[in-house]
Amino acid sequence: MLTLAELQGRFASPGRVEAMWLRPARGAAAVSVDRVPVTEAGLSGDRGRAGKRAVTLIQAEHVPVIASLAGLEAIDPGLLRRNIVVSGLNLLAFRGKRMRLGTAVLELTVPCHPCSKMETLLGHGGYSAMRGHGGFCASVVGPGDLAVGDSIAPV
Repeated sequence: MLTLAELQGRFASPGRVEAMWLRPARGAAAVSVDRVPVTEAGLSGDRGRAGKRAVTLIQAEHVPVIASLAGLEAIDPGLLRRNIVVSGLNLLAFRGKRMRLGTAVLELTVPCHPCSKMETLLGHGGYSAMRGHGGFCASVVGPGDLAVGDSIAPV
């Protein structure tokens, strides 16, 4: 019989990087990128800083849920102000663990709660629509390169 820790470390398949955005300055529109170097401070060109919130990630599977809860047919994931959209694996299972994305290694640290801008960007109820679906923050354990389409796997 598998232990709880062993069960939590198993994934049906590797995940995938679906999209990436940089937030060059506070309040600035997010800029979509296909490839980016990852430094200790986060994605190169992003306003992030080293530490437990250097990079933000959100699951692609949660984006339609957020749209539905906000009363919208669809939303552009870039509006959600997260750096990396991933698919194919449950980010919650990685909390406190390390994952390899491209050649970089991240450690998921804390949930990435929505900010008040979601009420403006998604409309009335947008903040509440994102609660529990906002993804996670991560620290950079190993710098490297990251591109859309790269696989994601536990370290």
